[in-house]
Amino acid sequence: MKILVTGAAGFIGFYTSKVLLSKGHQVVGLDNINDYYDVNLKFSRLKELGIAKENASIFNKKCADTNGNFSFIRMNLEDRESLPKLFEQEKFDIVCNLAAQAGVRYSLENPEAYVDSNLVGFLNILECCRNNTIKHLVYASSSSVYGMNKKIPFSTDDNVDHPISLYAATKKSNELMAHTYSHLFKIPTTGLRFFTVYGPWGRPDMAMFLFTDAIVNDRPIKVFNHGKMERDFTYIDDIVEGVVRIIEKSSTERIASNNLYKVYNIGNNNSVKLLDFIKEIEVNLGKEAKKNMMEMQPGDVERTWADVDELIKDYNYSPNTTIKHGVKSFIDWFKNYYN
Repeated sequence: MKILVTGAAGFIGFYTSKVLLSKGHQVVGLDNINDYYDVNLKFSRLKELGIAKENASIFNKKCADTNGNFSFIRMNLEDRESLPKLFEQEKFDIVCNLAAQAGVRYSLENPEAYVDSNLVGFLNILECCRNNTIKHLVYASSSSVYGMNKKIPFSTDDNVDHPISLYAATKKSNELMAHTYSHLFKIPTTGLRFFTVYGPWGRPDMAMFLFTDAIVNDRPIKVFNHGKMERDFTYIDDIVEGVVRIIEKSSTERIASNNLYKVYNIGNNNSVKLLDFIKEIEVNLGKEAKKNMMEMQPGDVERTWADVDELIKDYNYSPNTTIKHGVKSFIDWFKNYYN
């Protein structure tokens, strides 16, 4: 199939593109390569996919890798002239929208970026899908939509009407927008509520990266809520396995049954104590962290845990990477990448 992967220079988008290519699909990657975090890491990911930095730097000009199965275009999702043209030219079968302004805490500082990318940009994607007979739209939502939900594990049947960050509100809005387009225009849409994703090539604003970088460089780490936090840490390979299974499965049955709109949790199906996670990093680095115990951050939640039973039932999803293996893989990559 010919698949558009937005956010292709991002963490999950990079891995998703890589796996789809290994399965013989034709992939067009799209990313605006913004400076929310180190752009050199984004260019390095693209280099792994065969795209040179100088080619990927130019806006609205497509460039291809050597074997022709992957091409890349630097573009803003909210570009209402260029994105429709790209859809018309490329005639995609599937769209996997992983592009978004990420980060809960940053949404407190720069709310406009979230409206531009996550709302205006997502509407542009929906309109392009509507006007180009896309067979299936798979898109990133987030576990942050659960807000202060007390019921554990989090289920897609739970109420998510009380987000506690603008980032979470935009992700909930995406689900509502997708539902509307599925209903009105018969577009199969699947939203994926990602839980804390980690692994090699991970984002520098995420806990795994922040902790490792600080410990290596003898800086104290910030441990929020005095360490009384738990997260459903999910290794990148497990996440992408689920994403690709959804992309590859035909949506014909869903169209026939008029079951066009779906939302799933995608996580590791358990919760790990933050201090245990930090301990595993310390073990792999052979170095103890200096810990600054701090109050809970605005927009943060104490515990997350994904109920993934529906994804297991519908797609035989099987997250099986242990924290021990996942943390070691990240540390090995970190040491190698940063020499």
